[in-house]
Formats: sequence, C-alpha cells, structure tokens
Amino acid sequence: MTDGHLNASGAHPLSGKVVLVTGGSRGIGAAIAKRFASIGGRVAIGCRSESSAKTVLDGIAATGAEGAAFAGDVASPAAAREMVEQVVARFGHIDVLVNCAGVSEHRSFETSDSDFFHRIFDTNVLGTVSVTQAALPHLTAPGGRIINFSSGLATRPIPKSSIYAASKAAVAALSHALAKEFGPRGITVNTIAPGVIETDMTAKTLVERGSSIVAMTPLGRIGQPDDISGVALFLASPDAGWLTGRTFIVDGGVS
Repeated sequence: MTDGHLNASGAHPLSGKVVLVTGGSRGIGAAIAKRFASIGGRVAIGCRSESSAKTVLDGIAATGAEGAAFAGDVASPAAAREMVEQVVARFGHIDVLVNCAGVSEHRSFETSDSDFFHRIFDTNVLGTVSVTQAALPHLTAPGGRIINFSSGLATRPIPKSSIYAASKAAVAALSHALAKEFGPRGITVNTIAPGVIETDMTAKTLVERGSSIVAMTPLGRIGQPDDISGVALFLASPDAGWLTGRTFIVDGGVS
C-alpha cells in the first residue's frame, strides 16, 4: 500500500522520515504507524509496554520498514520526556509527531470525581503537552509536523461524555494556539477529530448503538482506523504545508 505522490527518485516524500506515534500499539494509532511504515517511514511507537506493540512491529517489519517501540506513560511528564529521549537516541531526531495516546471513559457528571477528571485530562491533555514539549527541541524545523487528536464529541457531546469531551476540546484549542506559536519555525500543528471508529475501545458502544450510528452517518457505515490513518499521512505530507491550526472532523458526514 502506498499513498500520495512519489518524488523524482520514485520514493514517497515521507520515506525515511522519523515518525513518533504515541498510542501506536492499538486502534487508530496502530493503523497510523502501519500507514507510515507502508511508505517507508521510520516509525517509533510510544506505548505503555513494549510487548503491547509486538503485533504492530511484526507488521512493520514485514514491509521492510524500520520500527521500534518505546514504553512510557504520557500522563507522567517525566516518563514522556524519557520516552522521547529514547526515540531520539535511536533515530536522531523527529520529523512527525502524532499524539494519538488517549483514554476514553464516559461517566455521568454527578459521579465524575477529581480522580476521574485527572485520569482523563492527565492522559489526553497533559500527555499531549508533555510529549510535545519533550519532542520540540528534536523536531525538524522548518518542515516539522505535529498531529494531535481530538474527538467529534468535543463539538457535539452526548450524555455522560462531559469530562472526556472537555478534554478533547482542550486538545483542539491547544493545537490552534501552538500553530500560532510554532508557525514562525515552519512547524505545522493540526488536529484530527474522529467520529466513532471501529476499534477495541469502541466495541461496547458499537454493540449498544452501532445500528443507530450507521443510520445517522451519511456514508452509511462505521469508520475504520485506516479512514483516519490516511488523513494523518496527508497532514504530515508536503501537500499539507499550507495547513496549520485546523481541526479536521472525520466522521463520515455526521457533523
């Protein structure tokens, strides 16, 4: 599988680029890691444990691309910094940062205590902040790319999603602000806000509401991880060099 235009040598313009994908061992993150590997990217997978990335790394190795896993909990600034340092020690620098690590848990507002709030915000928001801060000194400039992850729920929340939706709205606002701050360095910052995508994280939702989600989606199906990975690849490519500070809602037309 290849994507996009080839350069004069016949290679994809992102071939050989170093891509760090946090949350890259499962779901959307895994699809993004494999998509970048398919065009010759050098892929660093940030994950909770290196063993969790084995299946993805085996798939990357099968393509002949270079991939490695780096363990760390992005909710801890120190762990995030150590993870990035290990990536740079292995690959030398970072061309594309994809902050895909996140947690999704819904709870009624009345039962959302401070522990629940911090569990969601520490991973989804502080994790994005911490990895970005650690990676920034090593990010290619000009030409570096940062791709963050929000959610369709940030703009059209459902009952019991208040804390999660707020965390994802914060990521979108953060990205917009960072685009202003990093633009003079030639670094773009964009956000992908997926709708419901079929992964292990959404399995319960799809059992409960899958048919109604399909019915309200103009394209008439549930989104797949590769529907998102292609958008990430585009945002990392030279073709997206004039796009920054934008949130792309990728939900099959539900919005």
